Amino acid sequence: MCHNLSKYTPIFLFLTLSGIIFLLRNIHTVENWNCQAISSFYQLQSRIHSSLSVSPFYHNHTYCTHVGQKPSPEDELEERYLLELISWPSPPPHSGPTTLRQTSDPVHSLFAILPTKEGREWHVGDQLEALIQMHDFQGRPKRYGGDFLLARLHSPELGAAVVGQVVDHKNGFYSALFPLLWVGSAQVEVMLVHSSEAVAVLRRLREERADRVFFKSVFRLGLLSETTVCNLCLPTNHQPLCNYTDLHTGEPWYCYKPKVLSCDTRINHAKGGYLKNLITNKEALLFKSGVNLKVYIHASGPDKINVLPQKGTLETSGYYYMDSWRPLDGFTMRQFNKPSAAVQCLKNKVINMYGDSTVRQWFEYLIGFVPELKEFNLYNPKKVGPLMAVDSTHNILLKYRCHGPPIRFSTVMSSELRYVSNELDGLSGGPNVVVVLSIWSHFSTFPVDIYIRRLRHIRQALVRLIDRAPGTLIVIRSANLQALDQEVSLYNSDWYSQQLDQVLRTMFKGLNVLVVDAWQMTLAHHLPHALHPPPPIVKQMIDMLLSYICPERKKSQK
Repeated sequence: MCHNLSKYTPIFLFLTLSGIIFLLRNIHTVENWNCQAISSFYQLQSRIHSSLSVSPFYHNHTYCTHVGQKPSPEDELEERYLLELISWPSPPPHSGPTTLRQTSDPVHSLFAILPTKEGREWHVGDQLEALIQMHDFQGRPKRYGGDFLLARLHSPELGAAVVGQVVDHKNGFYSALFPLLWVGSAQVEVMLVHSSEAVAVLRRLREERADRVFFKSVFRLGLLSETTVCNLCLPTNHQPLCNYTDLHTGEPWYCYKPKVLSCDTRINHAKGGYLKNLITNKEALLFKSGVNLKVYIHASGPDKINVLPQKGTLETSGYYYMDSWRPLDGFTMRQFNKPSAAVQCLKNKVINMYGDSTVRQWFEYLIGFVPELKEFNLYNPKKVGPLMAVDSTHNILLKYRCHGPPIRFSTVMSSELRYVSNELDGLSGGPNVVVVLSIWSHFSTFPVDIYIRRLRHIRQALVRLIDRAPGTLIVIRSANLQALDQEVSLYNSDWYSQQLDQVLRTMFKGLNVLVVDAWQMTLAHHLPHALHPPPPIVKQMIDMLLSYICPERKKSQK
């Protein structure tokens, strides 16, 4: 019997070996099936939700906002204050479903410049008010607020522009308030970004569909590899999770556990993609370019005034004049038009840039503008980093590193995933050290409390850095406007950015940090909005940064 079995031993060994080779050669295909299956599940879920207009299989707000460390009572109080600060009026409940004809229409809407007490005479230092009345597509006045409007006052002839403050009276009327800062012509411009009905859709997506951008990681051990879906929060009822919560900050991050490999074999992080079919066909009509998405509202009468010399001012961070940004807080922004001026400013400095691609754009601008700054090849992807440039002659070191997940970049190695607060804790700081932060865009798809938690950890790290090295210069780049179509609106709307920007400014107010107001710099400028602003605007931002590093010396008074 044993002798008969021994005859088949080579056959059994051959079949076993063939099976192992087949598995290894096809594991990549299997892993793609696995990843595609998860993605297909999301897509199917979205289609069902879109077509039937019913709740999805799960809501992110039921599990997403409760991950991470439990906030202290003080943190909860601050969070409640911040959420109330950015609260937005909702459309009233209708007896029946709302149709496009009942929503805000920029063509039927109008604005009018209100006269002053002296009539139609304005002086520098006065406040100009334009009253906006919104109408629906049937030409009927709107009776409630909640529209997302932007306003600016500009003069193409003078290269001048300033942002207006929009006040919602919650009855279909809005006021746009402008400080008058220059002598000469000034023209009012009002834009409807989103109707109140569109904002309601965006708010629902933010609170319920934090998974509309998903991520993935590759796990590898020898020749065996698997890919699974990852996110800041994942439902636990699908399959086991790998928990990558940061031990120092408590910032959460999860991946679905691979079928075969262990959690500690993860080698990278990458953007997986964007979910489609998130909204119904009826809701899609609320995001039509040229119809109700970033469309200008016309004046019912004159939209221009002539400003006469002097008189008080309205709160704004700055304005453009002769195409140059002029801050209004008493700070003088210098013009760094020659590379040599930038080199002298940055001499003996270490500049650490942390954040998303909007601050990486500053890194790219500086190495392009200053020939002496030579990029050191760290053999990392250009769009991911980390990046480094050196000017050994003038002792300048410029560094960039992306913030930790969520980050929608192409593949980032797991070893390079760093949280900004941890990086700040690793800095010695000092008078020759500059820290530049820009953290906002990649948080637009998540509930706001997740962004608050991330900024709170960064703020705590900055306080520790300032305590141990008070001379460290800290500069924060705010959010900015961008081009929008229907798809971009659902993930990165200016409304999302404006809400995050308001939270950011409030949380860092009172801390020894300086702000480059990218929001007002992009809104006031005549160039089209873009996630990565065009070079003329970036130059103004860099001039502001360099002016903070090397402020103008005040002339001694006799």
